[in-house]
Amino acid sequence: MTGAPKLLEVTGLKATYGHSITALDGVDLSLAEGEILALLGGNGAGKTTTLKAISNLLPAERGRVTEGAVRYQGETVLSRSPAALVRAGLVQVLEGRHCFKSLSVEENLVSGGLGRSASRTEIAEDLERVYSWFPRLRDKRRALSGLTSGGEQQMTAIGRALMARPRLLILDEPSMGLAPIVVQDIFRALRRLNTQEGLSILVAEQNSAIALTYADRAVILENGRTVLEGDARELKARGDVRAFYLGQKAAPTGLAAH
Repeated sequence: MTGAPKLLEVTGLKATYGHSITALDGVDLSLAEGEILALLGGNGAGKTTTLKAISNLLPAERGRVTEGAVRYQGETVLSRSPAALVRAGLVQVLEGRHCFKSLSVEENLVSGGLGRSASRTEIAEDLERVYSWFPRLRDKRRALSGLTSGGEQQMTAIGRALMARPRLLILDEPSMGLAPIVVQDIFRALRRLNTQEGLSILVAEQNSAIALTYADRAVILENGRTVLEGDARELKARGDVRAFYLGQKAAPTGLAAH
């Protein structure tokens, strides 16, 4: 991916909440066209805040970027509304499997296409596409989302994002609270979307094992700053990285930080 153009660039990003609480203190990352980038780190590392800054969602939570830059397709995101970014192809799936629980699965999916003023024909085509990636949603399409399983709700949330025809799909903790076999199904589908359709993906995860298995590269955050980045498989193989930054037991072997 080294020769691919940069779709997303984050440089020197600093952010606060309520004008006083420092959430980010120097985040740097880049994502190339057609790449899966994993954003890793423990609780409080700054993953969710970074994703919200990229989608310009921080102002809705009394947060703001104080320094640095976020560029999507070469243009700053900080002067564009979240809705405008979605129309430009930057689509985020928030943490927590957000669905309209009183609507059916298919109604939830259709709502994702309405944001880009899709025609009936386009929506029908995109529904079939989503059902091909997540066959369980076809079986549940008439069920109320609030009555489906956690895994099906997460698939619905991702499917709704896909209905917006993203160029960059951003996911915040998609594995949270889900059974391992469901997590595998979701990440396999994401990888197929990447390889078969060229979808670029940025995924924040605490489950570093699954993220490093399916990502091309990874960036590790600690205390709101980038501390390490590199090839996902190389990082996965390093016991020192697992021990120091990902909370997994391993024997330290010496570490060169970013």
